[in-house]
Amino acid sequence: MNKAFVKENDQDDDDAPPGAPSLPPGTTNYMTRRGYEILRTELDQLVRDERPKLVETVRWAAGNGDRSENGDYIYGKKRLREIDRRIRFLIKRLENSTVVTPSEQENTEQVFFGATVTVCDVDGDAEQTYQIVGVDEANASEGRISWIAPLSRALLKAREGDVVRFASPAGLREIEVLEIRYV
Repeated sequence: MNKAFVKENDQDDDDAPPGAPSLPPGTTNYMTRRGYEILRTELDQLVRDERPKLVETVRWAAGNGDRSENGDYIYGKKRLREIDRRIRFLIKRLENSTVVTPSEQENTEQVFFGATVTVCDVDGDAEQTYQIVGVDEANASEGRISWIAPLSRALLKAREGDVVRFASPAGLREIEVLEIRYV
């Protein structure tokens, strides 16, 4: 069959923006309460504020006559499609998400989703602290890593004092779990 008619992945992420994090097929979209609220706020802002203003601008521009050379109309329609795509993406992500509250975790002895983990290289290099969060809220520069990242996968179910091995871009690394917190 021609590639043009074959869907390459099982996910229905046609509305996903380029570079948007994707979930492995068949997995649940776990999120912290904070991550859920951020996406919910963005969705509300798009639906209640940005989209209605843009619709009004496009309506005004359409009333000005020739649409083929009307920059306000052309740009407005393009931006409206982008907003609608983002709205569909956010609705799908929020509908398919499972909100996990880290502070309600019962087994605080092990690393699970939502844990804040302090680790250090086995050689005794600098300590680093990470929180394991959902794919949509990950930001490595702020110490929030996705639960599907190799480091997170290696840390899952580890306990304080455990040494875990994982494949990093720099090669195989060993790190020791120093502290586990659920905030």
